[in-house]
Amino acid sequence: MEELFKAEQYVRGRKLEALTKTDFMQLKRRGFGDKQLADMLKVPEDDVRVARKGLGVIPSMKRVDTCAAEFEADTPYMYSTYEPGESESRPESSKKVLILGGGPNRIGQGIEFDYCCCHASFSLREIGYDTIMLNSNPETVSTDYDTSSRLYFEPLTVEDVLNVIEVERPEGIIVQFGGQTPLSLATRLQAALEELQIPAASGEGMVKIWGTQPDAIDAAEDRERFEALLNELGIKQPPGGIARSQEEALVIAKRLSYPVMVRPSYVLGGRAMEIVYDDANMERYITTAVEVDPEKPVLVDKYLNNAVEIDVDALCDQYGGVVIGGIMEHIEQAGVHSGDSACSIPSQTIPEESLATIREWTPALARALGVVGLLNIQYAVQEGQVYIIEANPRASRTVPFVSKAIGHPLAKYASLAMAGQSLEEIGLTEEVVPTHVSVKEAVLPFSKFPGADVLLGPEMRSTGEVMGIDADFSMAYAKAQISAGQSLPTDGTVFLSMNDQNKERCIPLAEKLLENGFKLVATEGTAAALKAGGVTAVTPVLKIHEGRPNIGDMIKSDGIQMIVITSSGDSLDAVDGRALRRSALSNEVPLVTTVAGAVATVDAIHAIKSGKKIEMQALQDFFEDA
Repeated sequence: MEELFKAEQYVRGRKLEALTKTDFMQLKRRGFGDKQLADMLKVPEDDVRVARKGLGVIPSMKRVDTCAAEFEADTPYMYSTYEPGESESRPESSKKVLILGGGPNRIGQGIEFDYCCCHASFSLREIGYDTIMLNSNPETVSTDYDTSSRLYFEPLTVEDVLNVIEVERPEGIIVQFGGQTPLSLATRLQAALEELQIPAASGEGMVKIWGTQPDAIDAAEDRERFEALLNELGIKQPPGGIARSQEEALVIAKRLSYPVMVRPSYVLGGRAMEIVYDDANMERYITTAVEVDPEKPVLVDKYLNNAVEIDVDALCDQYGGVVIGGIMEHIEQAGVHSGDSACSIPSQTIPEESLATIREWTPALARALGVVGLLNIQYAVQEGQVYIIEANPRASRTVPFVSKAIGHPLAKYASLAMAGQSLEEIGLTEEVVPTHVSVKEAVLPFSKFPGADVLLGPEMRSTGEVMGIDADFSMAYAKAQISAGQSLPTDGTVFLSMNDQNKERCIPLAEKLLENGFKLVATEGTAAALKAGGVTAVTPVLKIHEGRPNIGDMIKSDGIQMIVITSSGDSLDAVDGRALRRSALSNEVPLVTTVAGAVATVDAIHAIKSGKKIEMQALQDFFEDA
């Protein structure tokens, strides 16, 4: 540590042009990247790269010794080093494609993207390309020895990607399969490639980014550009604005009226996204959750109460062809992150007129952006009106689910489209609407984190997902819940606690529970609302802070078989509600935190109680040509 500190102090005291070849070699051997050096020297990263290469300081590529030095290793595992010695990469002059992986797994950036990278490699090798995988995560399938022609264990940075490009000189680079990590490099990579003009090793043109171009990616991620494009196309978006200061955020929120959805721009996994209900919480959010300035604006949108969220994955070729892969209806209401929400293919409750709008807007936006490969669009449907929430011109985490639900490998098809094939050549020109129902459910890690609240919201928390398939929705949902570890009680007592926005929506839920033989207990406010709505068979119970015996005591004594809670979001819920939700988790009582999720759960329980059997079926059995 002391050595690294001294090296950093040495750099900070000098100018870039004063650094010698020996300086660069020593710094590189100690692990300093060009970006770190640029920050220390207060110069652009490109200037550091030019100066370093001008002095002849470039990495050599070595093979991982998989043979314990007994004989020469031929395994295509490569890594870069600034230690002396010849490069062992032995690049060939064949047609090659560089695939950028997702890097370290984390919430919002997981194995779903690795699935896409693997399918890209498999499909492109089948049509004669050497595939080069660049990824730093040895726990993924994309880094297996037989997945690609060659693998580079390198960080996902512009510097390291360019190092590999200059050695291998591939025809194309795929950035849209590894999630947000490689996508965030696209604009800087494009600028570097345009400046360097590196010829492909095969002799067929220059190295370039395949598929959707970085400018189109930026157009979808830059709020102002995206809004202008939607206005041009006549596509509706929830009312909102861009805040570059706390004062602007408060003004926008008052204009829209609370509740509002706030989030930083250019985020992954809904990070720091939140539903805000008043000025005090807006000020708290701006102060504690994000850094807001003109370079890092915050997006403030009107929150669509009781809207249903829709995810669409589409496939596009470079000739203007667009086909919808799947339209997924979320079970939980809009505002719960898509990675945490259960969803179904095909849609179960969305009106045909709304689906027609989605089928019209999706190809229009894809063509306007110039998407080649995959596109994910998130919509919200409120009382039949469709709004677009966001568009991501890349593979989404739902691609594996959609592919299995419809029986078509979308990541494989997208790779072929980026290689120049049309949708007609690929063999998918029309949306596939399956006759069976597939349900995806998130796997949540709350039991691993004592004290963490279990509420679902706009910030992603799931660490995995499961899938249930059946002839009807209720049984598919039941399979998904059981696979995710959620038990489905068929009798006993259910506790209900609703916030004010959901008290009226809870009445049909309570009626369904009673019809299925459950007893009901509820907090005083929820019980009063249910009785006012005609549900009289409900017993009030004390909240934890109201005295004893309370609902916490009932949970601990096995008196509750299922809990349905929607958070009020106030300070009391942060203490009392949180303790109750953690108690449910600790005592292994099924807990549902949305009304829509509870309704789907009760329907699944009803299906089981009515005699339907949960049968195991192979995925291939649902497709005639499998």
